[in-house]
Amino acid sequence: MTTTDTDALEELRAWHTALRAQFPIIAANPELTYLDSAATTQKPRAVLDAVHAYLTTSNANAARGSYTWANQTTALVRATRQRVKEFLRDPVPERSEVHFTSGATEGLRTVARDWLTGLLADGDEIVVPFADHQANIAPWLEVRDLLARQGVRVLVRAMPYQPGSGDYEPGALAELVGERTRFVAVTHVHHVYGGDMNVHRIRQAVGPDVPICLDAAQSVGHLPVSMAELDVDFAVFSGHKALALPGSGAVWARNARGPRFVPGGWDGTPNTSGIASLRAALDWLDTAGIDRVERWTTALAARLTEGLRQLDPYEVLGCQRSLAARTDAQQRRGIVTFRHRDIDSGDLGFVLFSEGFMVRSDSHCQGGGGEKQNSVRVSLHVYNAPEEIDRLLRVLSTLE
Repeated sequence: MTTTDTDALEELRAWHTALRAQFPIIAANPELTYLDSAATTQKPRAVLDAVHAYLTTSNANAARGSYTWANQTTALVRATRQRVKEFLRDPVPERSEVHFTSGATEGLRTVARDWLTGLLADGDEIVVPFADHQANIAPWLEVRDLLARQGVRVLVRAMPYQPGSGDYEPGALAELVGERTRFVAVTHVHHVYGGDMNVHRIRQAVGPDVPICLDAAQSVGHLPVSMAELDVDFAVFSGHKALALPGSGAVWARNARGPRFVPGGWDGTPNTSGIASLRAALDWLDTAGIDRVERWTTALAARLTEGLRQLDPYEVLGCQRSLAARTDAQQRRGIVTFRHRDIDSGDLGFVLFSEGFMVRSDSHCQGGGGEKQNSVRVSLHVYNAPEEIDRLLRVLSTLE
């Protein structure tokens, strides 16, 4: 671990202690260490209180009535749309749209079903990241198959990756993109390798006119995300991975390339309690300082990768250069995935749980272009502590 990482953990120690105490489930279970925040995050008291306050003071359907509770709920939904734009540093909020969904999977499908199908014509091409999460692969293939049944042929091209690092290869992508390329799907932070996928390079590779859809499920709520800096057309994320309740999420649409994003079908009852939790979560993250959240989790991930690098039986997935204590490679954003060379990952997960560690130990919903063997994933958030990482490494060292 670098001096900078050590300094971050020392500098933010009091800040972390105060924030960790705000998570009731963490405080109530000191014998357990939760290391699965890439799957879902724990909720701070402020989020739980906001949901309780909404359900006990103004619970009603949005845009369905003229009485006080209904009006308050309608105002909540509208205000949370604006809050999402603010949190994402939307450069032109008067042009963009925010549509609430049950999470990133539904959000990506909404973009595919209600927007992409109307954009594509026979002979068009799209680029799909086949080594990323299935949620950022299946919707685009569903569009291809749907249009094929209508006699419209769409060619799906595979996003190129750099060998051994898990990062995209922008040079190869630039050669892949042609005059019929209409859409590119990308991921902000990889859910297995933990790397920032350098999305700004994708815009440079595909040019100014091709729409880009960003799967931000592992970045929103974990690190600063700015639509002013990332020239993408859609950003999709899950609220439950950003300290909000399960069943919440959003699609942000820039509306600068292609047709305006308008979700199809009847606009039914929204998940108003989930929306209330999302607004509270974004407020909490801003108060805590999302930049400090990123510094903390990145430093913890560096502490873990440096420790694993010194344990011979373990292989850390992703860019190997980022394992060195001093490297010019970017460090992992709060996600570290590894496997033991002799112990099955499922068995390793059970062993770790017997020691109080809750980790992910399977194939991680990765597409067919990714890892073929199971592995153990440790994913971190603000409530994790350096002592938990040190204890995890001690346990792992006994399994050599």
